[in-house]
Amino acid sequence: MDNPNDVKELIPEFFYFPEFLENQNGFNLGQLQISKEVVNDVVLPKWAHSPEDFICKHRKALESEYVSAHLHEWIDLIFGYKQRGPAAVEALNVFYYCTYEGAVDLDALTDEKERKALEGMINNFGQTPCQLLKEPHPQRLSAEEVVQKLTRSDTSTLNLFQHLTELKSFFIEGISDGVPIVKAVVPRNQSRSFMSQGSPEILVTASLNCIIGTHGWLPYDKNISNYFTFIRDTTVTNPKTQRSMSGPFAPGLEITSKLFAVSHDAKLLFSGGHWDNSIRVTSLTKGKLIGQHIRHMDIVTCLAIDYCGIHLISGSRDTTCIIWQIVQQGGVPVGLAPKPLQILYGHTDEVTSVGISTELDMAVSGSKDGTVIMRTIRKGQYMRTLRPPCESSLLLTVPNLAVSWEGHIVVHTSIEGKTTLKDKNALHLYSVNGKHLSSETLKEEVSDMCVTGEYIVMGSLQGFLSIRDLYSLNLSISPLAMRLPIHCISVTKEYSHILVGLEDGKLIIVGVGKPAEMRSGQLSRKLWGSSKRLSQISSGETEYNTQDSK
Repeated sequence: MDNPNDVKELIPEFFYFPEFLENQNGFNLGQLQISKEVVNDVVLPKWAHSPEDFICKHRKALESEYVSAHLHEWIDLIFGYKQRGPAAVEALNVFYYCTYEGAVDLDALTDEKERKALEGMINNFGQTPCQLLKEPHPQRLSAEEVVQKLTRSDTSTLNLFQHLTELKSFFIEGISDGVPIVKAVVPRNQSRSFMSQGSPEILVTASLNCIIGTHGWLPYDKNISNYFTFIRDTTVTNPKTQRSMSGPFAPGLEITSKLFAVSHDAKLLFSGGHWDNSIRVTSLTKGKLIGQHIRHMDIVTCLAIDYCGIHLISGSRDTTCIIWQIVQQGGVPVGLAPKPLQILYGHTDEVTSVGISTELDMAVSGSKDGTVIMRTIRKGQYMRTLRPPCESSLLLTVPNLAVSWEGHIVVHTSIEGKTTLKDKNALHLYSVNGKHLSSETLKEEVSDMCVTGEYIVMGSLQGFLSIRDLYSLNLSISPLAMRLPIHCISVTKEYSHILVGLEDGKLIIVGVGKPAEMRSGQLSRKLWGSSKRLSQISSGETEYNTQDSK
């Protein structure tokens, strides 16, 4: 590493692929000549506890503020003004002359030996990239400068995961009074025309009594309110205008958030759990059934939609999973393809949770048989079975699972038949290649769970909202006590708020205590849409008293 004549470059695997550091196939790599020590796994530095820890810290270093602050210097050396000329000499950035673009015209050489000799030199030394810039590249803005710039904009929000010690909760009533909210989500890819910029997005709710709500939502605008603006859908309380999902659910089935999925443009609601084993597609704008797909042989127990909005996966009591393609017309989802893309087998009991990632070509399912199975989407090929560790002889089930952007699989397991909460529930983390990384015992029963960035957000039937670090599974802050069972949770696309649906029908909005504009002491206050009745608009002023769980 100290030899200036040896130019080293870290391959991409150093930043994403911990398996390359281990001799998992047990190849005979020989012995060291002096110590006779057997060569096996790569010896890691002392600051890395495992290959996964090494890769994680490596990537964090690459994406750190220090690297960002010096990124322009690297661009100057490789593509910029320090590649050639006096600036290159001063920066000790000079290479063999044959490596530079245009230094040698091979076509003009008539001597075949000279031509082959130069070609050999070029092949040996490589080629320097094209020089793209003749002037110094500007320095990237620091994280602090970016925050200050966003603060001056009209719609800047704060990432709640960067301000976990400053969270506040607010409640909204009048959506589903006395009836649990089982789904609350702000779809991430709502179509926005130039004329509609700044107008509210749609926040979708579904209640236990099948009532659907499409409410107005603005996470923050300094011209609107202190925290957020919620415009209640008036149809949810009017029996004449209420929109609902058609058809009853299967008798005895527990209605949870896993039975529902919303298209990313907020136009379609997919639902399972119906008595006829169907997956139903409901138009959120019209509140009418537009599709009914019966391919499972028993009740559909769980649904999940991928990050791209291309595929939907369903799990059933018939022990199978089905991957469906979401049909689009002009880039707008209009329903499900009539024929399943893949039918996946392998479980021996009811499928209770599913996850899907089109980018990683990975479908994951958990079952009452205590296993998690990984398969591919495009070919439906079986990859591996994960068996979460459990010391109890009682039946282990997998009520919830989630897949991160990078492919980490978070699995919630529960021991059936155990009457006490002690050691009944646990959280397990697996890598994209199925390696068990860590486990953590839980003190509560998880009702809903999602992975956002490097955090796991969980709600429990004991009424606790928990935020945990994805890699260590440790609590990032003390759980927030919501005082009532939580039925659903979701994180908004800006990472600005967590939406929590409670058993009594309240919608809890958790966000940073003070928005960016209020922090600067320049609070401008005006309600959007002055024609709206104040009873329909909540401006983040009704605080919900939560208690930190010690």
